[in-house]
Amino acid sequence: MIRTTRSQVTFSGPLMLPELDAPLPPGTYDVDTDEEVIEGNERTVYLRIATVIYVRGVGSTRTVTINPSVLAAALQRDAGHRG
Repeated sequence: MIRTTRSQVTFSGPLMLPELDAPLPPGTYDVDTDEEVIEGNERTVYLRIATVIYVRGVGSTRTVTINPSVLAAALQRDAGHRG
């Protein structure tokens, strides 16, 4: 069984991730994290199997698989530029 968690991230400056061809403009982006549910005798464990960001363009949306720790670092850098 797989569970998907949707969240949103907001950047005040351009977003550049290694998985992207070019920087994305500032804005809010949807991010999905898929986790596989592994049920054990004493507890249930969730193993992350994919994190994707949705990149919306004119008339289309594409999904890009990203590294969640790199996304978290980009969010921290962006927050540092605001304050």
